[in-house]
Amino acid sequence: MNVRFSRLTAVAALALTGGLALSACGGSGGTAVGTASAASDAGGSGDATGKISGAGASSAEAAQTAWTQNFGALNAGATVTYTAVGSGKGREQFLNGGAAFAGSDDAMKPEEIQESSTACQGGTAFDVPIYISPIAVVYKLDGVEDLQLSPATLAGIFSGKITTWNDPAIAADNPGVSLPDKPVVPVHRSDKSGTTGNFTDYLAQTAGDVWTAGTIEEWPTDGGQSGDGTSGLISTVQGGDGTIGYADASKAGNLGVAKLKIGDQYVAPSEEGAAAAVENSPRAEGRADTDIAIQIDRTQTESGAYPLVLVSYMILCDTYKDAGTADLVKAYATYVVSEQGQQQAAEAAGSAPLSEALRTDAQASIDTIKAKA
Repeated sequence: MNVRFSRLTAVAALALTGGLALSACGGSGGTAVGTASAASDAGGSGDATGKISGAGASSAEAAQTAWTQNFGALNAGATVTYTAVGSGKGREQFLNGGAAFAGSDDAMKPEEIQESSTACQGGTAFDVPIYISPIAVVYKLDGVEDLQLSPATLAGIFSGKITTWNDPAIAADNPGVSLPDKPVVPVHRSDKSGTTGNFTDYLAQTAGDVWTAGTIEEWPTDGGQSGDGTSGLISTVQGGDGTIGYADASKAGNLGVAKLKIGDQYVAPSEEGAAAAVENSPRAEGRADTDIAIQIDRTQTESGAYPLVLVSYMILCDTYKDAGTADLVKAYATYVVSEQGQQQAAEAAGSAPLSEALRTDAQASIDTIKAKA
């Protein structure tokens, strides 16, 4: 039987439409708007009003659908929309003032933080983790129901060094399995993608002698098969035979999902394994206290950990153009990182809820949001 990544429940299609693309202009300073309690009350008592939009990672689309729908149900006067355009485009829209927040499977780069001053009214942007999920190596290979891959073999496949499914390296990972003599067809994302960034970071950390392109969000070579966004990649893998790709595990569907060699064991992706990998990893250094970025240790071999994991972030401004916008962003972000919001994401997308410590730290960062004075 194929290894599958189980979903907890399905969610309805996004019902909220419209939204407002927010523009920004220069300025500095600000007036604090609300406390953690007030923001929490706004998220759950129907007090939040207004319209905001966000854009970014397609990996967390199911979670964002659940969050925006449920937040809207709790707050009849508020509309929050989210467009899954990919992490890179989401950050670009946010920095250009076209979205109140961004979703990204990579934390902002230092140059992006510096650039955010314009969009953030002279203040700065920061990252808070909102979504933890394993990345699945998905495949379609007729006759092969179970597949195991070591990091070096996986890197060989995606670097183009391994070109047939009966290659000795794949055979060594799969003793006793009849592998066909047919081409391996790697499928990558065609857009600038945080999922690609996390996937290539895994290859670089675990098999850097084979994967030499480093950690990158845009695929380094032309040619080969590709798909736009998570859905495009999944569709391309589904449409072939001998195809293999990578995607948020919530999107694996009926495709085969490979087990990866972690230490001496081959491990399937799971919510628990993703959460363990994040807990075993340090915070990124050299960032502001409010900017919470996790430096995932992809080489960890602790039992139960699955280090091919993505942490998706909500990118927010510390200063917005007016109190109405700041209040609504703050209320929505508070709802997303709350225990209730995290449970809804787990039910909708099979993600791993943030730990209590991460939720507390994320809320402290959200509490710093203010309006331009």
